[in-house]
Amino acid sequence: MIGLVTAYQFTLSPLLGPRCRYWPSCSRYTVEAIRVHGPFKGGWLAVRRIVRCHPGSAGGIDPVPGGPSEQLCREDDELDENFHCRRHDGHHQR
Repeated sequence: MIGLVTAYQFTLSPLLGPRCRYWPSCSRYTVEAIRVHGPFKGGWLAVRRIVRCHPGSAGGIDPVPGGPSEQLCREDDELDENFHCRRHDGHHQR
C-alpha cells in the first residue's frame, strides 16, 4: 500500500500540483497512518481523510492520531489542544 502511495507522490502528484487542503498532505497522511496503525485501521483513517479533502472543505491541520504529525502539533506552542492557531491575545481563532 505504501508503495502505491509513494508511486503517486513521485509520478502524478508533481503533475497535479499542491491540491490538498490539509497538513499533512493526504498522501503523507496515508503513509503515516499505515505505518502507525497498520493497513486496516491506517487505510480506514486515510480513506476518511481523502473523503474530507475536497474543494468545499476548509482544510487545516489534521494529524494522524498517535503519529509523529500529532506529536509535532502537540509540541507547537502556537496550536491549541484542537490544533487550531492561538491568537496572540490569548483567545482562540475560529
